[in-house]
Amino acid sequence: MRGEEQGRFLFGISLAQKPRWQQFLLCSSGFFFGYLVNGICEEYVYNRLQLSYGWYLTFIQGWVYVALIYLQGFTPKQMVNPWKTYVKLSGVLMGSHGLTKGSLAFLNYPAQIMFKSTKVLPVMIMGAFIPGLRRKYQFHEYASAVLLVVGLILFTLADAQTSPNFNVLGVLMVSSALVMDAFVGNFQEVIFTTNPETTQMEMLFCSTLVGMPFLIVPMVLTGELFEGWSSCSK
Repeated sequence: MRGEEQGRFLFGISLAQKPRWQQFLLCSSGFFFGYLVNGICEEYVYNRLQLSYGWYLTFIQGWVYVALIYLQGFTPKQMVNPWKTYVKLSGVLMGSHGLTKGSLAFLNYPAQIMFKSTKVLPVMIMGAFIPGLRRKYQFHEYASAVLLVVGLILFTLADAQTSPNFNVLGVLMVSSALVMDAFVGNFQEVIFTTNPETTQMEMLFCSTLVGMPFLIVPMVLTGELFEGWSSCSK
């Protein structure tokens, strides 16, 4: 799917015959529904089942991504970028996913989502310095960013007082994930800008597949490779 065709298919069903506002509502509703179900499942796995294996679950989830994209018809033959383009992107992407999932062992899900919603801040800051982007922002955009930070601080202070599942280590983990998200967002934009023929399918497939080996090191160092397998298999 390129250019005008992007966003015209949902689960393999063509939306081209529907008005654009219906396409938007269907796709955005599906996104929010999927995100909601994903959040419920993640918090259940971490806080109810006590399976706090962020790196291992990221590894499993990555293979599921690759399998689903392959089933939708994407193959490496359709790539328009070389594999090496995705090396740096994949490393920080897997790090971000692993730290984000692992933080749920120390934070409740609303707190984690609140932190992740501020991803725009480090992306804005880093985007202003990356060669090839050098983005500039309007005053109202900076003002919105400041208000977002203030809201995050107030939410964090309140959550620390009332939540039974709040730990500073979780804050450090999700904050580190935010820094990595800043690299991910800008790296992706550089790739799309450099080669407009790049599709979202290729971006997700290649960055995930290349990033899988990066997860082996933290899984071995933390023991999650064997503990995660043993616990999840039960």
